[in-house]
Amino acid sequence: MDISRTEQRILHLLAQGGRIEIEKNEKKRIASVKCLTRDGWHYPGVDLGLFRKLKRKKAVSSSGGGPYRITRRGLELVRSELDNR
Repeated sequence: MDISRTEQRILHLLAQGGRIEIEKNEKKRIASVKCLTRDGWHYPGVDLGLFRKLKRKKAVSSSGGGPYRITRRGLELVRSELDNR
């Protein structure tokens, strides 16, 4: 399964220790999505549509109500690069 260039960038960021945090509204629906690097910097390339695509492909998941992190499936989808840890 091929993934887009933006999905590839986000998966690289998550593979290096980043996370995706979501905020929910009063109706318990996702209101906003923000991606943080391992250093705590905000990465602006993630929106709700991209998050849903990654979740549908089972590349990210959350456990115990925590932030979304990369899964084994996500690691299989991401292509290796020199800076990937």
